[in-house]
Amino acid sequence: MIGAPNAGKSTLVNKLTGTKVSIVSPKVQTTRTRVLGIMMHQNTQIILVDTPGIFNPGENRTLEKAIVKSAWEGIENTDAIILVVDAARTRMKETKDILEGLSQKKTPVILALNKTDKAKKEDLMTLAKSLNEAYNFSETLMICALDGDGTGDLAALLEQQMPEGPFLFPEDQASDMPEILLAAEITREKLFIHLKEELPYALTVETESWKRFDNGDLKISQIILTAREAHKKIILGKGGAMIKKIGTAARQELEEIMECKVHLNLFVKVRENWMEKDEHFSLWGLER
Repeated sequence: MIGAPNAGKSTLVNKLTGTKVSIVSPKVQTTRTRVLGIMMHQNTQIILVDTPGIFNPGENRTLEKAIVKSAWEGIENTDAIILVVDAARTRMKETKDILEGLSQKKTPVILALNKTDKAKKEDLMTLAKSLNEAYNFSETLMICALDGDGTGDLAALLEQQMPEGPFLFPEDQASDMPEILLAAEITREKLFIHLKEELPYALTVETESWKRFDNGDLKISQIILTAREAHKKIILGKGGAMIKKIGTAARQELEEIMECKVHLNLFVKVRENWMEKDEHFSLWGLER
């Protein structure tokens, strides 16, 4: 999966796999590294590579450059590429830049016009025609990843393009992301959702400790790192109300995913230059 920020790649991967493997929010750059979603269609195992949204990173933005580099690396050695485009809010500048990059690839590219529920039919036809004139796509599909409209056709198309070979993962596995990282991502998603416009971009979540008790309960301690003291106050909220709301939402979803009782402790720390530290890049498999 490749596309501009907020095109709906992660939502599509979650829909196709049937479970949450990538976090989703209206905030750009929610996905920071490539995530594998593992789906079964008929008797075929299909490995979906969810990549960060591709944009033009700032000249001195080390993290942004690493994110975009991760996106392009994510489509290497794949059997098919799906360009996901937000049909309701086309980011043509980013999309054209992506098409220029794809022109150097030999892998067939499927165009998936997403969020069709928010676009007029005539606008969809015009957009499809314009993009197919700009690039020779192998197929063009119109989908709505949120409600699943058209995703069955996409799954069937991918099944046809997969080469024969052994399954790479157990049939019941949905992702290659370790639970300890997924837990941190769930909390980061809740930060995005609850803080909205107030959310400081320069934050990350890291799982500090993970303990499983004899009765099956899980105790997780996480650190929310932010670059400024003012951001810490926003995250905590008045009297700690905001961090409590975020923690409750994260815990409830983690209990659904882990299928056990979860005790979640959140701590907010200020670390001004955390985005320049190598350990934070390597944790997510990013390179400078």
